[in-house]
Amino acid sequence: MRKDGAAHLSIVNSSSKQKKSAGFPKSLHLLRHADFERVYQKGRRHFSASMTVFFLEREAGEGPRVGLTVGKVLGGAVTRNRIKRRVREAVRKSFGPLSANVDVVINPKKSASALEMPKLEAEIERAFAAVQQGKGVAASETPRRPRARSK
Repeated sequence: MRKDGAAHLSIVNSSSKQKKSAGFPKSLHLLRHADFERVYQKGRRHFSASMTVFFLEREAGEGPRVGLTVGKVLGGAVTRNRIKRRVREAVRKSFGPLSANVDVVINPKKSASALEMPKLEAEIERAFAAVQQGKGVAASETPRRPRARSK
């Protein structure tokens, strides 16, 4: 009982079974900035109507890793987060056939925000098939311009 005389009631989840997440585990994410830059500079590109997919094979590692970049040019934070959620879900559903040791960076275009989910999933599947087969345009021999840092 609390000082004011009211009883403290605590509700505990009595379910002993935890839901198994069918999510997108961190082990499949491309996380480090250096990894993203390596894929951009040394990798290959696959272009589609609503996204550009960069990819680079790795010698070591277990299976593919996927990263996602959504620039401010695509809209405000709410719009960018919505695009990221939709693309992440499409990647999760289409991840099966991709088995190569490869780092993939998906860079959606503005049109990805309006694309219906089945069409987005189909586009991700086509991109992953191209990555699996190693199809893509080679990265330019000239290095990327360093990004100007704004404060």
